[in-house]
Amino acid sequence: MSEVLAPGTEESLMHPVDLSLLAADPEPQYFVIEKYQPQGDPLPALIYRDGKVLTEWSLTEEERTRLIRGENVRLWIWTFGHPLQPIALEVTDERHG
Repeated sequence: MSEVLAPGTEESLMHPVDLSLLAADPEPQYFVIEKYQPQGDPLPALIYRDGKVLTEWSLTEEERTRLIRGENVRLWIWTFGHPLQPIALEVTDERHG
């Protein structure tokens, strides 16, 4: 059984991928979320006109092995009391950043 920790209690092993090379004019717009906010780590993102926000994450070999062993992926979402918006997770072999 995997260890259960609340978000923010340990530094994640996976890290966000820099998507700035994918930004095209006029869409998507490259943006760094939390860039100037000390409570969060900078998160590179692509923001589309239709409201979609794309972030991409690179997993460590240990995390990849855990997935191969059948462990689950957990997604934490802070809604701050607002309705949950649609989300999507996917696996891709495209390499960026």
